[in-house]
Amino acid sequence: MEPSLARYIWTHTKKQQLWILMIVVLSMIPYFMSFDLPKLIINGPIQGSGFEQPGATQPFMRLHYNLPFIGEVQFFSGFQLDRKATLFALSLVFLLLVVINGLFKLYINTYKGRLGERMLRRIRFDLVDRVLRFPPFYFKRVKSAEVATMVKDEVEPLGGFIGDAFVQPVLLGGQALTAMLFIVVQNFWLGMIAVVIVAIQIVLIPRMRRRLIVLGRERQLTARALSGRVGEIVDGIGAVHVHDTSNYERADIAARLGLIFKIRFDLYQWKFMVKFLNNFLAQVTPFLFYMIGGYLVIQGRLDVGQLVAVISAYKELPGPMKELIDWDQARQDIQVKYQQVVEQFTVDGLIAPRIGALTIDDPDPMTKPLSAISLSIADDGGGMVLDRISLQVKPGETVALVSTATGGAEALAEAFARLNRPDSGRVASGADDLLELPEAVTGRRMSYASSDVFLFQASLRDNLLYGLKHAPLTSVPYDGAAADQHRWNIHEARRSGNPDLDIRSDWINYASAGATGPHDLFEAVRRVLDAVVLSRDILDLGLRSSADLTRHTELARRIVELRAGLRTRLEHEGLSELVVPFEPGAYNKEATIGQNLLFGAAAGPELADRALAANPYFGSVLRQAGLDRTLYEMGMEIAEQAIELFADLPPDHQFFQQLAFM
Repeated sequence: MEPSLARYIWTHTKKQQLWILMIVVLSMIPYFMSFDLPKLIINGPIQGSGFEQPGATQPFMRLHYNLPFIGEVQFFSGFQLDRKATLFALSLVFLLLVVINGLFKLYINTYKGRLGERMLRRIRFDLVDRVLRFPPFYFKRVKSAEVATMVKDEVEPLGGFIGDAFVQPVLLGGQALTAMLFIVVQNFWLGMIAVVIVAIQIVLIPRMRRRLIVLGRERQLTARALSGRVGEIVDGIGAVHVHDTSNYERADIAARLGLIFKIRFDLYQWKFMVKFLNNFLAQVTPFLFYMIGGYLVIQGRLDVGQLVAVISAYKELPGPMKELIDWDQARQDIQVKYQQVVEQFTVDGLIAPRIGALTIDDPDPMTKPLSAISLSIADDGGGMVLDRISLQVKPGETVALVSTATGGAEALAEAFARLNRPDSGRVASGADDLLELPEAVTGRRMSYASSDVFLFQASLRDNLLYGLKHAPLTSVPYDGAAADQHRWNIHEARRSGNPDLDIRSDWINYASAGATGPHDLFEAVRRVLDAVVLSRDILDLGLRSSADLTRHTELARRIVELRAGLRTRLEHEGLSELVVPFEPGAYNKEATIGQNLLFGAAAGPELADRALAANPYFGSVLRQAGLDRTLYEMGMEIAEQAIELFADLPPDHQFFQQLAFM
């Protein structure tokens, strides 16, 4: 990855940066004019300069310039306005400049915000793309929680800074220089006062804020370590409870939180000390302006309009200066965070992009023998698991790998599956190195099943068909607003350096599953489940689950038909007594009291088991029907009989496990 954040930003956004910088430079023109206008209003129509005679007028919007070698050239003579009209006209121009400056800020902030979000999207995609290209052994050394935290949280501040990386110093520096230039033009000595105070701020405040950067880096590292430690506790929660080490883990977390608290407290103390000093220097300058500027006005060396304009201009100076200092601190802080992310995502042996390139068409079958040639693999501790192993597996052969507890057989299988990189030697398909073949070949023509099973947070169907989703095979039609949104998504994906692949497309390779389309996919899946003896497990899982009736409306209708068909079949076979259906007005002896009251089993935990008895509405219905006391007395009577019958049995007797009501 690019080690310099500024270079990374400039490489991907140079056209956009040049455009917004040009807009920033143009915005300085009305910004300077807004400083000069209050002086014209005060000295002109308010104090009456140029309107000493009754009925006097002054030209408004007169355009004339002194050109070299030509002299004064007048382009427009302007409008002749009296004192009141000039006041109103200049005030309206001031309001117009306020609106123009506001619109410039709105456009600049919106543009750089969109630019920052695009770059944040690009960075996150690049990081996840690198995770997909990490060599498999790397994941044994890194914690998943830390990687996820870096992608989600640690690069989040980069999005806010990226838009400001080049625009903010030019914008804020331009505003500060414009205000300083205006002050110097009005009065040299007042300008020198402002220059000295600003120079002190520029030199002193950044030096003091270097400690803030160090503390911020420590805070980030300790927070990341805390995230990884919490992830370890979650992954090893079984070991924690088995060995009674929960209090040890509490002490460890408390110690880590204490360290984070200390770092954050020091950070806040130093942060507010710097803020106090910065605010003090910002307020000293107006004091000097009032004292020295007022003295110059009394001496007649400065008019009131100039003094008011200088003070007004200086009010605009601390804001840009403070934000410019904040920007410099943010730049250093963000660069440190970016470098830490780069260090974590810079890995030796990164898989080349061409290995995982998108391929639509299925490759030819792998008909050449698989070979291990002088293959050596070491474990994390450096111990040799495989030492110069050579073998060949021809097509059609069935081979069993037998090894000791060191796991050499598993390491060899993982090497053929490209989950383990050789320390020396190689694995090959014919003359082709397996590590150099595209995943489109190995992923579609080879299969690997290990003892480690992972299920994604998705439906069972998605997990069963996951190995068939290699590429988008169909295009989804979009109409109306959906089509506009889809075009916008594609445009933004390309501007952000993301692929424009449609996740809503049909990614399932039906031919690989032995099906022709969605209509006969279930039959192909069922054959596979039968082959691996999972059909009964999947059926039991489905019978214990609840269907989403909003998605599977046809399934709900067919289930109702299935009930009637099942009853007819049972009667035909003479087995109707095996199932007791629910009948209105009849008590179902095979169901519990709660199921009889609900006329079926509860679909969710809200009305299941003890939750039903604790439900306020259910309790009110029982009270209205007069059943609450009846059920309570029945329960008491059953308890008394149980005590009388089984009082002599020990509490752990197996007989109690056979009584459902116990």
